[in-house]
Amino acid sequence: MELDGKACAAVGQTGLMALYDMLFNQLDVSSSQLLVTDSDFENPNFRERLRETVESLLDLKVVPVFNENDAISTRKAPYEDSSGIFWDNDSLAGLLAIELKADLLVLLSDVDGLYSGPPSEPQSKIIHTYIKEKHHNEITFGDKSRVGRGGMTAKVKAAFVASNSGTPVVITSGFASQSILRVLQGEKIGTLFHKDASLWEPSKDVSAREMAVAARECSRRLQNLSSDERKKILLDVADALEANEDLIRAENEADVLAAQDAGYEKSLVARLTLKPGKIASLAKSIRTLANMEDPINQILKRTEIAENLVLEKTSCPLGVLLIVFESRPDALVQIASLAIRSGNGLLLKGGKEAMRSNTILHKVITDALPDSVGKRLIGLVTSRDEIADLLKLDDVIDLVIPRGSNKLVSQIKASTKIPVLGHADGVCHVYIDKSADMDIAKRIVMDAKIDYPAACNAMETLLVHKDLIKSPGLDDILISLKTEGVSIYGGPVAHEVLSIPKADSFHHEYSSMACTVEFVDDVQSAIDHIHRYGSAHTDCIVTTDSKVAETFLRQVDSAAVFHNASTRFSDGARFGLGAEVGISTGRIHARGPVGVEGLLTTRWIMRGSGQVVNGDKDVAYTHQNLPLQ
Repeated sequence: MELDGKACAAVGQTGLMALYDMLFNQLDVSSSQLLVTDSDFENPNFRERLRETVESLLDLKVVPVFNENDAISTRKAPYEDSSGIFWDNDSLAGLLAIELKADLLVLLSDVDGLYSGPPSEPQSKIIHTYIKEKHHNEITFGDKSRVGRGGMTAKVKAAFVASNSGTPVVITSGFASQSILRVLQGEKIGTLFHKDASLWEPSKDVSAREMAVAARECSRRLQNLSSDERKKILLDVADALEANEDLIRAENEADVLAAQDAGYEKSLVARLTLKPGKIASLAKSIRTLANMEDPINQILKRTEIAENLVLEKTSCPLGVLLIVFESRPDALVQIASLAIRSGNGLLLKGGKEAMRSNTILHKVITDALPDSVGKRLIGLVTSRDEIADLLKLDDVIDLVIPRGSNKLVSQIKASTKIPVLGHADGVCHVYIDKSADMDIAKRIVMDAKIDYPAACNAMETLLVHKDLIKSPGLDDILISLKTEGVSIYGGPVAHEVLSIPKADSFHHEYSSMACTVEFVDDVQSAIDHIHRYGSAHTDCIVTTDSKVAETFLRQVDSAAVFHNASTRFSDGARFGLGAEVGISTGRIHARGPVGVEGLLTTRWIMRGSGQVVNGDKDVAYTHQNLPLQ
C-alpha cells in the first residue's frame, strides 16, 4: 500500500530517539530531542528560546539532538523541495551553528572530505582547505544519494554559509575511527572551511607535488652523469659537512635545548643530539659510499633470447623517495647520501623538534650539488602541513620510508597507497644459552643495552636459560647493568625469582636505559618467545654449543640473527653498506639494514636486429645465459 510519508516520520521518530538514548546511555550521557520546522526560524522569539534551551541542556551535560519535524513540515516533497530557510540536515546544522554561535561545526560524510572530483575517480584529490576563489570552479560533484537530499553539494553549501558567518567547519569521514576527536585535537583530516582561508598561504599539497616532480627531473639528470661525476658529488658533500661543522653543531644545540625546555623524553633528546665526532663519522661513511662500486646501470644478468637477440637485466633507481623521520638529524645526511649514490630524487619530512638541524644540513648538502643536477634533487618539507599531504602523492612518489616511533610508522602504513619500507618496533633480544661463555655474554649484553639505548637495534629483552638462574655470571651481568643505570624489569618467572619489578609487556620497546629479563627452558623456548613477542628486527644467541647456535640462526625469523655478537652491529655502515635509510622488517623488496641496493629496482634492456614475434613462427628461442660484460 502507499504509505503517507509524514505519518511514517511521526512513527519513526520515536524509534530514532530510542536508538540515540541507548547509544548515549552506554557512555553515561543523557540525550534530548528537539524537533524543528523551517517556518519556526522565521520567528525571532523562537530562535531566542531555542538558544536558551540549548544552553540550559549543555549546562546539564545533556546532548541535544536536532531533527526536522517531517510529520508537520510544510514541505510537500521534503526529499526534493530545497526551498526555505533550511532543507536538509546539512543546512539545518549550518543554520544551528550560526544561531548558537558554535565554535566549530563538523559535518560527517561517507568519504574523507571534499575532493576535486568524484572520490572514486583516481585523479580526484582531497582539498584540505577550501578557498572559494580557488576551488569553486575546479570541483566536479558526483551524483547525490538516491535517498538523501543533497550529498556533498549540500554539505559544501552549508559549510560555506556557516564559515562565512564565523563558525569554522570541517567535513570529514563518519566511518574513520575517532574522526571528531582527531579534529578537536588539531589533526589535519577532512576539509576545513574558514572565513579567512583566502588570506592564507596556498595548500602545502601543491608545493609538495612540485617538489616531487622537480626531484624526479633532477634525479634523471643525476643518472646521466658518469660514475666518477656522481662520486665527486658525494666527496664534495662530505667536505662541505666538515667545513660547516661548527654551524651545524650550533643549530643542533639550539634544537636540543628547545627539546629539553619542552620536556621531551630523554630518549628523543638522545636521538636528536649530534654528539662530538658525529659529523666526522658521517663524512667518513659518505666517502666510503662514494668509493663503492657504482650501483646503477649494472648488468645483473644477460640472456640470449634468440640469435642476435640479447636481453639484459640491469639495476636502476626507484625514482622519488619520501623519507619521514623523527628526531635524528643524522638520518637526513645518511639518506641524502644514499639517494645521491643510487640516483634517486628525495623528499624529506623531518620532525619539528629537529627543524633547525635539518634546515642547515639540507642547505649544506644541496649547496654542494652541481648546477648540472640541481638543488631540487633533495627537497626538505618544512611546512606545518601534516604528513598526510605527502602520502597522497602516490602518482609521483615511488617509495615511503618512515623512521621514527611505532605510532608514526603504523599511521603511515595505514594512510597511503605508496609502498612503505620500514619497521614499527625494535624489540631486540639477547638469549644466553646454558653453554654460554659468561664473560662473552656480559660484553655482548652490556654493549647491546648501553652503547646506544635509544637505537632500534639496542637490546630490549634479555632471555636466560633456566639453568643459569643462580649462576654467578648472571648475577655479575645484572649488577653491571644496574651499576650503569639500567632499570631491570622481569617477566613472570624473573619477577618471582629475582624479586624485581614486573614488566608491563614483553612487546615494549624501552629505547632507554631499561630492559626486561626472563628465563626460558631451552633454545626452542627462546625461539618461541622471540617469535611471539619480538619485532623481527635483530636477535642474538650467546652460546658455545654450535648445534644450538645453528638451530637458533636457522629458526629465528628476524631480519638479522647473530651468534655471539652484539645486536648493535645491525647497522648499514657496520654491514659495509656505507650508510642506511632505515631497517626493514618486511619481506618484500629489502630486509634488514637498507643501503644502496634497497633503493634500486631493475629494468630489462633488449638489443635486437629487427626481430618480430609474428606468432612465434620465425623465432628460434635459445634462452642461453651469457657472461656479464
